[in-house]
Formats: sequence, C-alpha cells, structure tokens
Amino acid sequence: MRINLNLQQLSAFLQLARTGSFSEAARQLGVSQPALSRMVQQMEETVGARLFDRTTRSVALTPTGQDLRPIAERLVAEFDSSFSELGRFIEGRRGRVAVAALPSVAAVLLPPAIAQYRQGRADVEVAVLDGLSGSVLDAVTEGRADIGLTIRPSPRTTLSYRPLVSDEFGLVCRPDDALAGDGSPLPWSAFEGRPFVAMAPESSVRQMTDAAFLQAGLAIPPLYGCAFLGTTGHLVASGLGITALPRLTMPLLGRLDLVWRRLEHPVMRRQIGVVTQSRRSLAPAALAFLAVLEQQARIHG
Repeated sequence: MRINLNLQQLSAFLQLARTGSFSEAARQLGVSQPALSRMVQQMEETVGARLFDRTTRSVALTPTGQDLRPIAERLVAEFDSSFSELGRFIEGRRGRVAVAALPSVAAVLLPPAIAQYRQGRADVEVAVLDGLSGSVLDAVTEGRADIGLTIRPSPRTTLSYRPLVSDEFGLVCRPDDALAGDGSPLPWSAFEGRPFVAMAPESSVRQMTDAAFLQAGLAIPPLYGCAFLGTTGHLVASGLGITALPRLTMPLLGRLDLVWRRLEHPVMRRQIGVVTQSRRSLAPAALAFLAVLEQQARIHG
C-alpha cells in the first residue's frame, strides 16, 4: 500500500499534534480553521484511518497518528535539511572552486584572495592548478577548472575573457650590474650585447619578450629557455645574464637580491584576465570567489 502525503500535509499534521488545538495550529500555520480541518480529513482519507480523536475540548493523536508522528518528523526534518544545503550552495557557502592560474598570479594574487574568501566559507573547497598559459586554458576548456587566470586566449577558442590586472615588464639584473642604475626606465635596447636569460618558448613571458624585441627591431638570442621563474632568477643572480620579467613575477624569485627597472620603447604590459567557458554558468561559490579576486586585483593595481 502506497500512501501519498505531501509536505504541507505533514507539516500541518505535526503542528496540530504539537498544539492539540485546531484554532491555534491554524493560526500558527497561517490558514483558516476550516481549511486545516479539510486538510486533516484528506490525510485521514488517504491513510484510511483516523489520525486524531476530537472532542469539543481537546484534540489527541490516535494510535495511527502516534505511529505517523515520528515518520512525519523525520521527513520534514530531511526536507528542511536538504533545502538548507541547497540554500547554502546558492549563497556560495558550499561547493568547490577550481582555479587554474599562471604561477605569478597563483603566488601573488591567489593567497590573499583565498584567505579573504574562506572567511565564513569553511565548507567551500578551493583547488589551485598553477601552470603555463597553455595548461591554464586546457584546464578551463576541459572543465577541470572553473576559472582561469592567464593572458588573453586566441580568438579561435570558445572561451570568454575579461581583463583583471595589467602587469608591466621590467629589466631584471643584479644590484652590482651597470644597468641597476637609479631605477629610471630603460629601453629594450639595453639588452644588446648582453646574455639574455629567456623563459621557455611556450610561456607567456617569453611570448611577450619576443614581441618586444621584434617591435624594437632587436635580434637578441635567447639563452637557457627556463620553464620556472626561480631558475631564471638564480641564473641572473649568478651573473649568467640579465632578463625581462613582469613585476608580478618578482615575489616568486624569493630572497634573491635583484633589481627590477621598468622597460620602455616599447612599453610592454602583460594583460592578465579571467578565462571561463562561454556557455557554462559559474556556480555561486565560483562567482563569489571571482568577486573577491577582482577586489584583490584592484589592491595590486
């Protein structure tokens, strides 16, 4: 035998069982007393047994009603708990956010953003996938990351992009190098005749430095082709050459004593932006994280 009782009926049944009064239960439920009476009558017809013994002075549960009460309490509690979880998900306080980012962004922008975001969101898991630009785009395209933080993707991709922060390039050298100077801007021609420590060809930094040399009409041979910024920094610190890096990358060089000088002619800025799937809506937790991240980007200028 299948008994079909809805949530409204079960809630009304429990309210009447608690108060023992049709008038008081109807008042607390916000319905008329005749409407509550009809609802209880419909329940009894569905169950096929009386649920309440009624007198002019009292309303009490029948044995069938007593048997139904713990079942109704469990069902109503499970419903409330389930929709409470849904509510927390909609508010962005439950779920998972996966962020793929360039190493410099992952090291500089993400830590303070995650720390701020986790306040009051202990039930949200945040995953960080750091890597070069190609791997960031792949992670978003394949759905392994909700948000990507990298340079603008090719127009041929199906990804959406919006700018987040502008990261200016500068010459990086040892403090005892003749180019350390007074901190004023230098032209890209400063690299002529000097060993140039280059990043790997697939990195966004290498793509930008190649473009800068091309615009300046310079033929600077790249050396080493480092995949990691730390390697580049240590090669420069060891006196094996100089390099050009965006300002955001400097904290990744750790405690190395290096000088950063702004480069011009041309001025090169690496535009870091937010990449998402164009036809996929972000979950509330991801949207909330994005708002915090944009706030951190404004702090970093």
